[in-house]
Amino acid sequence: MEPPHRPRSRRSRTRPRSRTSPADGEANASRRRFLGATATATAAATGLAGCVDLPNTLGGLVDGSEDVSLFQNDLRRLGYYPDEVVPDAVHVDWTFPINYVGHTAAKSSPLPTPDGETILFAGDTGRVHAYTPAGELRWTTQTGATELGFHGSPAIVGDTAYIGGYDGDLYALDTDSGDTVWRTRSAELDGALAIGSSPAYHDGTLYVISEFAPPSSGALWAIDPNTGDPTWSDDRIWGQAHPSPTIDLDAGRILAGSNDGAVYCWEFPELEFSWQYQADADGEEAADGAFRKGAQIKGTVAAHDGYGYVGSWDNNFYCLDLADGEEEWVFETGASVMSNPAVDVEEDIVYMGSDDNYVYALDAKSGEELWSTDVNGRVIGALTVTAETVLAGSYDSHLYALDKETGDRRWRVENRGRVTSAPVPVDGRIYYAERGVISNYYDDDEETTLEEPGHAYCLVADD
Repeated sequence: MEPPHRPRSRRSRTRPRSRTSPADGEANASRRRFLGATATATAAATGLAGCVDLPNTLGGLVDGSEDVSLFQNDLRRLGYYPDEVVPDAVHVDWTFPINYVGHTAAKSSPLPTPDGETILFAGDTGRVHAYTPAGELRWTTQTGATELGFHGSPAIVGDTAYIGGYDGDLYALDTDSGDTVWRTRSAELDGALAIGSSPAYHDGTLYVISEFAPPSSGALWAIDPNTGDPTWSDDRIWGQAHPSPTIDLDAGRILAGSNDGAVYCWEFPELEFSWQYQADADGEEAADGAFRKGAQIKGTVAAHDGYGYVGSWDNNFYCLDLADGEEEWVFETGASVMSNPAVDVEEDIVYMGSDDNYVYALDAKSGEELWSTDVNGRVIGALTVTAETVLAGSYDSHLYALDKETGDRRWRVENRGRVTSAPVPVDGRIYYAERGVISNYYDDDEETTLEEPGHAYCLVADD
């Protein structure tokens, strides 16, 4: 079946891009003073923007260490598990309720500890759960993020997990006991409204993005993982930033997208601002005209071979040169793109999902479409690519396993709610989470009702 709007690839060198200048730095400093002066009011704000993991099989790409576990499996956020083999048939081994809130952000993705002996699940009520692969509960910790909980995933370094909440606080938890090691309050982060991103860790420093309102904006932070103290920040980001920071050590870049339709990039590890790419945004003005809506970037950039791959609400999926932010190619889909892509670095293929209900395989160099598969619902969570399979959650309440060469469906598993977390393969098991089943969420005339909590799942091979 053909997609409703056949996507096309195109190369462009003419789309305008924003660059930094001394004037930009002055405006940035001015906004930082404004945010600091309104920290108390910001922390008390109740309006949140809409939306907006993994064993370190690529340890050398992370930190030169195998004691780090990160969302999308590494610093480059590739979602790539070359050593994991997805079974030909699966069933649910164990499950438990975890998500109860109707917030439309993608749900937090499970994350194994570096030794694989514990799986952490963070829920949207502020609880973090630790399970063994066999489904035995080790501990549960209730944090202060009680209203909308967690939507980002932890970064686990050794025996400590770091995770940001929608209360604007950053938490460090002991993975053996669940005890809180430290908690950096929103007020210490300039009155952050929320942290929807998953932290990155490299060489003794955490990197995380926070959100503010008003005005609708964000900041990239460097954090001391031993104390939780901020050591550096840059709040030039406009729009509440949900994506996680991506670090490409070879390219020397750290970058992230935001709701203003821009990708921001800093030199790494120097943290000097390098470039900004602006997607075409034609919606209403926001933040007193600081940006326009219409091209929100909700997904995390995947970095591969000197390029960054990311989708936008303008219905396009972009390939950007990490050296200067130059647009290499654009792939147009039939609806907005907000999921995190996955990249097979050996085959140079990038996999992405769209709100047009399709999962796509694209040539990473040219943007040429290799195949597309209808998964009967929007794809907003992170994709995963393994030795032979692409895993993708769908709004049709199924988790799909697709042959990565052809896009043919290998199997799908029916769940309760919409599957919006990343599927995480670990030693033959697959972990993921779904939204709660919520009725009347968009109906102002009817009471919003939780019909059934969203669950976390562990799949295993059929005997």
